[in-house]
Amino acid sequence: MVVILGILAGLIVPRIMDRPDQARVVAAQNDINAIMNALKLYRLDNGTYPSPDQGLAALVTRPETGDAPRNWKSGGYLDRVPKDPWGNDYQYLNPGIHGEVDVVSLGADRQAGGEGYNADIGSWVVGQK
Repeated sequence: MVVILGILAGLIVPRIMDRPDQARVVAAQNDINAIMNALKLYRLDNGTYPSPDQGLAALVTRPETGDAPRNWKSGGYLDRVPKDPWGNDYQYLNPGIHGEVDVVSLGADRQAGGEGYNADIGSWVVGQK
């Protein structure tokens, strides 16, 4: 009986242990989709994306620096700028490397690059799915 439980645990535990990491990746992908949609609305209303100095905060509060947005919507484009599932700020690149703008989570290792759950999660990948 103990042997059978050990075998079952050996088969099931690795699958369960992987779930939190998978959930974090999916959460980051969902956040990036929401941020990219908000950025597209911002651009539609104002003619440009927020500047690098204005950053993603421009989606929550009207920017006071740089070129003032001409038609910024009261209430903003997001309720708040989320942190990635590992507690870090999403990176905003304008101009982007992979698109007009890029939004990136550095993943579990909090460093550029990486593989598996340490890999960067970017708008250029999320948008392709």
